[in-house]
Amino acid sequence: MNRSENDSKQNKKPWYSDGLAFTCTQCGECCSGEPGFVWVEQSEIDAMALEMGLSPESFEKRFVRQVGADRSLTEYPDGDCILLDPETRKCSVYKSRPIQCRTWPFWDSNLKTKKDWKETCEVCPGAGVGRLYSLQEIEASRKEKSV
Repeated sequence: MNRSENDSKQNKKPWYSDGLAFTCTQCGECCSGEPGFVWVEQSEIDAMALEMGLSPESFEKRFVRQVGADRSLTEYPDGDCILLDPETRKCSVYKSRPIQCRTWPFWDSNLKTKKDWKETCEVCPGAGVGRLYSLQEIEASRKEKSV
């Protein structure tokens, strides 16, 4: 690749450079379904514990599992996040939810292509509607925690 081709590639804006709309409806869809991992760090555990009125140690015993060298929130048998209230379908620690949750839907996996974003909009009622996030905001969120 010659220099001008390389420069052109580096200056190419992502397909979402005009921004993307999103408003969290707190529907719980992104917190339920197939089993998976919600990675957490100690500062996040501390914040969630505080919001629930628990000690970090107590919170961790009840809601966190060790996965290799990392930690993840536990789940109900059906794959729903342990912090998703089964009746209200709301997050019990929404204000202090982990970074992985706060950066949804601006994850690399949802932003790769327009098709990936369209599929995200089909499963998330808040994706594609509401507040328009700028490219800068999306990139800051995406880079905060790549998923």
